[in-house]
Amino acid sequence: MTTGHWNGMNWFNPPPRLEVTAGELKLATGERTDFWQRTYYGFRHDDGHFLHRRHDGEFTMETAFTGRYEALYDQAGLMLRHDAENWMKCGVEFTDGHRHFSTVVTVAGRSDWSAFDLPDGHGAVEARVTRLADALFVQYRLSGTDRWKMARLGYFPPELASLDVGVTACSPQRAGFEVTFHRFVLTDPLSRDIH
Repeated sequence: MTTGHWNGMNWFNPPPRLEVTAGELKLATGERTDFWQRTYYGFRHDDGHFLHRRHDGEFTMETAFTGRYEALYDQAGLMLRHDAENWMKCGVEFTDGHRHFSTVVTVAGRSDWSAFDLPDGHGAVEARVTRLADALFVQYRLSGTDRWKMARLGYFPPELASLDVGVTACSPQRAGFEVTFHRFVLTDPLSRDIH
């Protein structure tokens, strides 16, 4: 299955402002939205914006997106979700004054977080996630490059076979983070080759 448009997708917590123009999804986030469960900070947030469709079994999904990153933790990218306590999000997050490629994997109500600095720039970033059995393979590439880079290989419970998959955006410190998703594609797994 390949999806190149936004029809047939559903919102979990729709943003206050959104539009689809020429196949692109543009949105502005609501006040202090986020996804996080317990670890380190102690709080639980499950009110980020997530546009999704249901998928069973293995898959690859990818998106390309741009955002006006200005406030701490402004974030956008891909998400898969079983429920409030089992999900993964990855994409660009603004922290320490720079864009970072960030991945949060949440299993059994505990979130972890990895992030690394991206080069300065404002072009589109592409994110890709492949689910293979008990693993999530997270990749990214920057606008103008053609090589996917590995960001993370993480565990996700294989018994959670049916997931909501799609795009997400959050702004834990403010409202009005502006994001444009240029596409969303969902296919069978592209490859099992991980090096």
